[in-house]
Amino acid sequence: MNDKDSLYQDAIKEFARAAHGHGQLAAATGEAKLDNPLCGDRVRMQVSVTSGHVAAIAHETKGCLLCRAAASVIGLHAAGQDANGIEAVAHDLEGMLQEGAPVPPGWPELSMFEPARRYPSRHGCVLLPFRALLAAMAESEMKRVQR
Repeated sequence: MNDKDSLYQDAIKEFARAAHGHGQLAAATGEAKLDNPLCGDRVRMQVSVTSGHVAAIAHETKGCLLCRAAASVIGLHAAGQDANGIEAVAHDLEGMLQEGAPVPPGWPELSMFEPARRYPSRHGCVLLPFRALLAAMAESEMKRVQR
Protein backbone atom coordinates (compact mmCIF):
# COMPACT_ATOMS: atom_id res chain seq x y z
CA MET A 1 0.00 0.00 0.00
CA ASN A 2 1.56 3.27 -1.09
CA ASP A 3 -1.38 5.59 -0.61
CA LYS A 4 -0.04 8.71 1.12
CA ASP A 5 -3.40 9.10 2.86
CA SER A 6 -3.20 5.65 4.41
CA LEU A 7 -2.37 5.42 8.11
CA TYR A 8 0.17 2.66 7.46
CA GLN A 9 1.68 3.88 4.21
CA ASP A 10 4.94 2.51 2.82
CA ALA A 11 7.03 5.38 4.22
CA ILE A 12 5.94 4.52 7.76
CA LYS A 13 6.70 0.86 7.21
CA GLU A 14 10.13 1.70 5.79
CA PHE A 15 11.07 4.01 8.67
CA ALA A 16 9.87 1.48 11.24
CA ARG A 17 11.92 -1.23 9.53
CA ALA A 18 15.03 1.00 9.19
CA ALA A 19 14.98 1.77 12.94
CA HIS A 20 17.46 4.65 12.67
CA GLY A 21 19.17 5.07 16.03
CA HIS A 22 18.08 1.71 17.41
CA GLY A 23 20.39 0.28 20.06
CA GLN A 24 22.10 1.38 23.24
CA LEU A 25 24.69 3.99 24.15
CA ALA A 26 27.75 2.95 26.11
CA ALA A 27 27.97 6.34 27.83
CA ALA A 28 24.48 7.81 28.02
CA THR A 29 24.11 10.96 30.08
CA GLY A 30 20.33 10.59 30.22
CA GLU A 31 17.76 7.85 29.79
CA ALA A 32 13.99 7.58 29.91
CA LYS A 33 11.58 4.68 29.60
CA LEU A 34 7.99 5.50 28.71
CA ASP A 35 5.05 3.40 27.69
CA ASN A 36 1.60 3.90 26.25
CA PRO A 37 -0.73 1.59 28.18
CA LEU A 38 -3.52 2.09 25.62
CA CYS A 39 -1.66 0.27 22.86
CA GLY A 40 1.40 -1.29 24.49
CA ASP A 41 4.08 0.91 22.93
CA ARG A 42 7.31 1.08 24.95
CA VAL A 43 10.26 3.37 24.32
CA ARG A 44 13.63 3.43 26.02
CA MET A 45 15.51 6.52 24.87
CA GLN A 46 19.15 7.19 25.72
CA VAL A 47 21.06 10.37 24.97
CA SER A 48 24.53 11.70 25.34
CA VAL A 49 24.28 15.46 25.72
CA THR A 50 27.25 17.78 25.35
CA SER A 51 26.98 21.55 25.84
CA GLY A 52 23.18 21.24 25.88
CA HIS A 53 22.96 19.48 22.52
CA VAL A 54 22.36 15.85 21.65
CA ALA A 55 25.73 14.34 20.75
CA ALA A 56 24.40 10.79 20.37
CA ILE A 57 21.06 9.03 20.67
CA ALA A 58 19.87 5.45 20.86
CA HIS A 59 16.46 3.93 21.38
CA GLU A 60 14.82 0.60 21.91
CA THR A 61 11.25 0.85 20.71
CA LYS A 62 8.68 -1.90 20.89
CA GLY A 63 5.21 -1.25 19.61
CA CYS A 64 3.19 -0.29 16.62
CA LEU A 65 4.54 0.91 13.29
CA LEU A 66 3.69 4.53 14.10
CA CYS A 67 5.73 4.57 17.30
CA ARG A 68 8.67 2.75 15.74
CA ALA A 69 8.67 5.03 12.69
CA ALA A 70 8.57 8.17 14.89
CA ALA A 71 11.53 6.88 16.93
CA SER A 72 13.38 6.20 13.68
CA VAL A 73 12.80 9.79 12.48
CA ILE A 74 14.21 11.00 15.81
CA GLY A 75 17.22 8.77 15.22
CA LEU A 76 17.87 10.68 12.00
CA HIS A 77 17.33 14.22 13.23
CA ALA A 78 17.98 14.54 16.98
CA ALA A 79 21.77 14.80 16.91
CA GLY A 80 22.81 18.42 17.28
CA GLN A 81 19.44 19.53 18.68
CA ASP A 82 18.94 21.14 22.07
CA ALA A 83 15.93 20.62 24.34
CA ASN A 84 14.20 23.77 23.06
CA GLY A 85 14.52 22.55 19.48
CA ILE A 86 13.11 19.12 20.33
CA GLU A 87 10.29 20.71 22.34
CA ALA A 88 9.42 22.91 19.36
CA VAL A 89 9.32 19.94 17.00
CA ALA A 90 7.18 17.93 19.43
CA HIS A 91 4.83 20.89 19.87
CA ASP A 92 4.57 21.42 16.10
CA LEU A 93 4.02 17.71 15.54
CA GLU A 94 1.22 17.69 18.10
CA GLY A 95 -0.30 20.71 16.34
CA MET A 96 -0.04 18.92 13.02
CA LEU A 97 -1.80 15.87 14.43
CA GLN A 98 -4.51 17.71 16.34
CA GLU A 99 -5.16 20.82 14.30
CA GLY A 100 -3.73 20.23 10.84
CA ALA A 101 -0.82 22.64 11.42
CA PRO A 102 2.12 22.48 8.99
CA VAL A 103 4.78 19.79 9.19
CA PRO A 104 7.53 20.78 11.67
CA PRO A 105 10.27 22.66 9.79
CA GLY A 106 13.44 20.71 9.13
CA TRP A 107 11.75 17.36 9.78
CA PRO A 108 9.98 16.66 6.44
CA GLU A 109 9.64 12.94 7.16
CA LEU A 110 7.05 13.77 9.83
CA SER A 111 4.60 14.48 7.00
CA MET A 112 4.06 10.71 6.76
CA PHE A 113 2.06 10.99 10.01
CA GLU A 114 -0.49 13.45 8.57
CA PRO A 115 -3.06 10.67 8.00
CA ALA A 116 -2.95 9.96 11.77
CA ARG A 117 -4.91 13.20 12.28
CA ARG A 118 -8.08 11.20 11.65
CA TYR A 119 -7.19 8.80 14.50
CA PRO A 120 -6.80 10.73 17.78
CA SER A 121 -6.19 7.47 19.65
CA ARG A 122 -2.99 7.05 17.59
CA HIS A 123 -1.52 10.49 18.33
CA GLY A 124 0.10 9.16 21.50
CA CYS A 125 1.87 6.48 19.46
CA VAL A 126 3.56 9.12 17.30
CA LEU A 127 4.36 11.46 20.19
CA LEU A 128 5.67 8.88 22.70
CA PRO A 129 9.25 8.78 21.32
CA PHE A 130 9.43 12.58 21.45
CA ARG A 131 8.24 12.58 25.05
CA ALA A 132 10.85 9.92 25.89
CA LEU A 133 13.58 11.97 24.22
CA LEU A 134 12.61 15.08 26.17
CA ALA A 135 12.55 13.09 29.42
CA ALA A 136 16.00 11.64 28.68
CA MET A 137 17.35 15.12 27.93
CA ALA A 138 15.83 16.45 31.16
CA GLU A 139 17.49 13.65 33.13
CA SER A 140 20.82 14.46 31.49
CA GLU A 141 20.44 18.12 32.45
CA MET A 142 19.47 17.24 36.01
CA LYS A 143 22.58 15.07 36.37
CA ARG A 144 24.75 17.86 34.95
CA VAL A 145 23.39 20.38 37.43
CA GLN A 146 23.90 18.00 40.36
CA ARG A 147 27.60 17.56 39.59
